[in-house]
Amino acid sequence: MKKKQQKLQLIFLGIGIFLFAITYLYYPNANKKNNSNKEFSEKKIQSPLEKDTVNNFENLEFKGFYDFDKPFTVKSKNAIIKEGEPDLVYMTDMQVILYLEGNRTVNITSKTGLYNKGNYNCFFEQNVYATDGETIITANNLDLLAERNLIEIYNDVNLNYPMGTVLADRMEYNFETKLFKVSDGQEIKMKIIQ
Repeated sequence: MKKKQQKLQLIFLGIGIFLFAITYLYYPNANKKNNSNKEFSEKKIQSPLEKDTVNNFENLEFKGFYDFDKPFTVKSKNAIIKEGEPDLVYMTDMQVILYLEGNRTVNITSKTGLYNKGNYNCFFEQNVYATDGETIITANNLDLLAERNLIEIYNDVNLNYPMGTVLADRMEYNFETKLFKVSDGQEIKMKIIQ
Protein backbone atom coordinates (compact mmCIF):
# COMPACT_ATOMS: atom_id res chain seq x y z
CA MET A 1 0.00 0.00 0.00
CA LYS A 2 2.83 2.41 0.90
CA LYS A 3 4.65 1.69 -2.40
CA LYS A 4 1.47 2.47 -4.35
CA GLN A 5 1.18 5.83 -2.59
CA GLN A 6 4.82 6.62 -3.29
CA LYS A 7 4.39 5.76 -6.99
CA LEU A 8 1.30 7.97 -7.20
CA GLN A 9 3.12 10.80 -5.46
CA LEU A 10 6.05 10.49 -7.88
CA ILE A 11 3.68 10.47 -10.85
CA PHE A 12 1.87 13.58 -9.59
CA LEU A 13 5.18 15.27 -8.81
CA GLY A 14 6.41 14.51 -12.37
CA ILE A 15 3.21 15.87 -13.88
CA GLY A 16 3.53 18.99 -11.72
CA ILE A 17 7.13 19.58 -12.78
CA PHE A 18 6.20 19.03 -16.43
CA LEU A 19 3.31 21.52 -16.24
CA PHE A 20 5.52 24.05 -14.43
CA ALA A 21 8.23 23.74 -17.08
CA ILE A 22 5.76 24.13 -19.96
CA THR A 23 3.91 27.04 -18.33
CA TYR A 24 6.81 29.08 -17.00
CA LEU A 25 9.84 28.09 -19.08
CA TYR A 26 8.87 26.89 -22.55
CA TYR A 27 5.69 28.82 -23.45
CA PRO A 28 6.91 32.38 -22.64
CA ASN A 29 10.14 31.88 -24.63
CA ALA A 30 8.37 30.31 -27.61
CA ASN A 31 5.86 33.13 -27.57
CA LYS A 32 8.58 35.85 -27.56
CA LYS A 33 10.23 34.45 -30.70
CA ASN A 34 7.01 34.63 -32.70
CA ASN A 35 5.65 37.92 -31.36
CA SER A 36 7.54 40.30 -33.66
CA ASN A 37 6.45 38.48 -36.83
CA LYS A 38 2.91 37.88 -35.57
CA GLU A 39 2.50 41.53 -34.62
CA PHE A 40 2.13 42.51 -38.27
CA SER A 41 0.23 39.45 -39.48
CA GLU A 42 -2.39 39.93 -36.75
CA LYS A 43 -2.68 43.66 -37.44
CA LYS A 44 -3.41 43.84 -41.15
CA ILE A 45 -3.25 47.32 -42.53
CA GLN A 46 -6.76 48.66 -43.05
CA SER A 47 -8.42 51.64 -44.63
CA PRO A 48 -8.11 54.98 -42.84
CA LEU A 49 -11.91 55.17 -42.83
CA GLU A 50 -12.41 52.45 -40.19
CA LYS A 51 -15.24 53.20 -37.77
CA ASP A 52 -13.13 52.40 -34.67
CA THR A 53 -10.51 55.03 -35.55
CA VAL A 54 -9.45 57.38 -32.79
CA ASN A 55 -7.49 59.84 -34.92
CA ASN A 56 -6.90 60.46 -38.61
CA PHE A 57 -3.73 62.25 -39.68
CA GLU A 58 -2.38 63.67 -42.93
CA ASN A 59 1.32 64.15 -43.64
CA LEU A 60 2.30 62.59 -40.32
CA GLU A 61 5.96 62.52 -39.25
CA PHE A 62 7.75 60.89 -36.30
CA LYS A 63 11.40 61.42 -35.43
CA GLY A 64 13.47 59.41 -33.00
CA PHE A 65 16.66 57.51 -32.26
CA TYR A 66 17.46 53.80 -32.36
CA ASP A 67 20.56 52.31 -30.75
CA PHE A 68 20.64 55.54 -28.68
CA ASP A 69 22.56 57.55 -31.29
CA LYS A 70 21.13 56.77 -34.73
CA PRO A 71 18.30 59.06 -35.86
CA PHE A 72 15.35 57.96 -37.96
CA THR A 73 12.23 59.54 -39.47
CA VAL A 74 8.88 57.86 -40.17
CA LYS A 75 6.47 59.63 -42.53
CA SER A 76 3.13 58.92 -44.18
CA LYS A 77 0.58 60.75 -46.29
CA ASN A 78 -2.35 59.34 -44.29
CA ALA A 79 -2.35 57.56 -40.94
CA ILE A 80 -4.78 56.32 -38.32
CA ILE A 81 -4.52 55.29 -34.71
CA LYS A 82 -7.28 52.93 -33.60
CA GLU A 83 -9.07 52.86 -30.30
CA GLY A 84 -7.31 50.50 -27.90
CA GLU A 85 -4.07 50.48 -29.94
CA PRO A 86 -2.34 53.77 -29.06
CA ASP A 87 1.15 52.56 -30.04
CA LEU A 88 0.18 51.30 -33.52
CA VAL A 89 0.01 53.75 -36.42
CA TYR A 90 -1.52 52.38 -39.63
CA MET A 91 -0.06 54.27 -42.59
CA THR A 92 -0.47 54.73 -46.32
CA ASP A 93 2.41 55.88 -48.53
CA MET A 94 4.81 55.08 -45.70
CA GLN A 95 8.44 56.22 -45.73
CA VAL A 96 11.25 55.59 -43.25
CA ILE A 97 14.64 57.28 -43.43
CA LEU A 98 17.50 55.79 -41.39
CA TYR A 99 20.57 57.94 -40.85
CA LEU A 100 23.68 55.75 -40.66
CA GLU A 101 27.32 56.49 -39.88
CA GLY A 102 29.39 58.19 -42.56
CA ASN A 103 26.46 60.37 -43.74
CA ARG A 104 24.77 57.35 -45.31
CA THR A 105 20.98 57.26 -45.42
CA VAL A 106 18.58 54.41 -46.05
CA ASN A 107 15.22 55.25 -47.59
CA ILE A 108 12.40 52.66 -47.34
CA THR A 109 8.95 53.23 -48.87
CA SER A 110 5.76 51.21 -49.35
CA LYS A 111 2.13 51.70 -50.27
CA THR A 112 0.90 50.68 -46.80
CA GLY A 113 2.60 50.10 -43.48
CA LEU A 114 2.42 49.85 -39.73
CA TYR A 115 4.63 51.72 -37.26
CA ASN A 116 4.85 50.70 -33.60
CA LYS A 117 5.65 53.81 -31.52
CA GLY A 118 6.48 51.64 -28.49
CA ASN A 119 9.33 49.57 -29.94
CA TYR A 120 10.03 51.44 -33.24
CA ASN A 121 9.29 48.35 -35.37
CA CYS A 122 8.06 49.14 -38.89
CA PHE A 123 6.16 46.79 -41.18
CA PHE A 124 5.99 47.67 -44.88
CA GLU A 125 3.53 46.10 -47.30
CA GLN A 126 2.90 46.46 -51.04
CA ASN A 127 5.44 47.92 -53.47
CA VAL A 128 8.30 47.98 -50.99
CA TYR A 129 11.38 49.88 -52.17
CA ALA A 130 14.52 50.28 -50.05
CA THR A 131 17.83 51.86 -50.99
CA ASP A 132 20.99 53.27 -49.48
CA GLY A 133 22.04 54.81 -52.81
CA GLU A 134 24.12 51.76 -53.75
CA THR A 135 21.89 48.80 -52.95
CA ILE A 136 18.27 48.66 -54.10
CA ILE A 137 15.76 46.21 -52.66
CA THR A 138 12.22 45.62 -53.90
CA ALA A 139 9.70 43.20 -52.39
CA ASN A 140 6.11 42.81 -51.27
CA ASN A 141 6.96 42.90 -47.54
CA LEU A 142 9.74 44.30 -45.37
CA ASP A 143 9.87 44.22 -41.56
CA LEU A 144 12.26 46.67 -39.92
CA LEU A 145 12.71 45.17 -36.46
CA ALA A 146 14.43 47.83 -34.37
CA GLU A 147 14.49 45.72 -31.23
CA ARG A 148 16.55 43.07 -33.05
CA ASN A 149 18.45 45.48 -35.35
CA LEU A 150 17.29 43.37 -38.28
CA ILE A 151 15.51 43.82 -41.59
CA GLU A 152 13.45 40.86 -42.82
CA ILE A 153 12.37 41.03 -46.46
CA TYR A 154 10.01 38.50 -48.01
CA ASN A 155 7.70 37.74 -50.93
CA ASP A 156 9.38 38.36 -54.30
CA VAL A 157 12.62 39.84 -53.02
CA ASN A 158 14.95 41.46 -55.56
CA LEU A 159 18.25 42.86 -54.25
CA ASN A 160 20.43 44.84 -56.69
CA TYR A 161 23.90 45.74 -55.48
CA PRO A 162 27.19 46.64 -57.21
CA MET A 163 28.30 42.99 -57.49
CA GLY A 164 25.07 41.69 -59.04
CA THR A 165 21.45 40.82 -58.33
CA VAL A 166 19.90 38.36 -55.90
CA LEU A 167 16.36 37.03 -56.28
CA ALA A 168 14.88 35.22 -53.26
CA ASP A 169 11.72 34.32 -51.38
CA ARG A 170 13.02 35.53 -48.01
CA MET A 171 16.07 37.48 -46.93
CA GLU A 172 17.59 39.18 -43.91
CA TYR A 173 19.64 42.29 -44.64
CA ASN A 174 21.80 44.66 -42.63
CA PHE A 175 22.28 48.08 -44.26
CA GLU A 176 25.16 48.93 -41.92
CA THR A 177 27.30 45.87 -42.72
CA LYS A 178 25.76 45.31 -46.18
CA LEU A 179 25.53 41.59 -45.39
CA PHE A 180 22.52 39.50 -46.28
CA LYS A 181 21.24 36.02 -45.47
CA VAL A 182 18.95 34.32 -47.98
CA SER A 183 16.66 31.44 -47.10
CA ASP A 184 13.13 30.13 -47.25
CA GLY A 185 13.28 28.43 -43.85
CA GLN A 186 14.44 25.02 -45.07
CA GLU A 187 16.91 25.54 -47.87
CA ILE A 188 18.76 28.41 -49.46
CA LYS A 189 17.28 29.68 -52.72
CA MET A 190 18.95 32.45 -54.61
CA LYS A 191 19.89 33.46 -58.09
CA ILE A 192 22.84 35.75 -58.68
CA ILE A 193 22.75 37.64 -61.97
CA GLN A 194 25.76 39.62 -63.18
